[in-house]
Amino acid sequence: QVQLVESGGGLVQAGGSLRLSCAASGRSFSNYAMGWFRQAPGKEREFVATINWSGTSTYYENSVKGRFTISRDNAKNTVYLQMNSLKPEDTALYYCAAAARGYTNSVREWDYAYWGQGTQVTVSS
Repeated sequence: QVQLVESGGGLVQAGGSLRLSCAASGRSFSNYAMGWFRQAPGKEREFVATINWSGTSTYYENSVKGRFTISRDNAKNTVYLQMNSLKPEDTALYYCAAAARGYTNSVREWDYAYWGQGTQVTVSS
């Protein structure tokens, strides 16, 4: 079992920045690829970014490329999502998720076995 707890969400003006964190506990963090997903009101949950177990490979949804950066610190059992140049359409509940180590660059929700409760990001115009 892996427990995931997100933090760092909040209210920010368009053009601003936030850094989300996801702290993991339980089994060895480096055994897992990690991903960020988001769900806006009235919409389905969608993929945002993913990073492999060692941090050497990342993949992003097109609309966040060049604005968001995913990273991880295996010594701290934490994955991050740095979000810059935020737009109102980035408003959503952001979830982190863990997938087995072999799932590199997966965008599919069903590849991720463990999920956090989410942290709200609201971007005002």
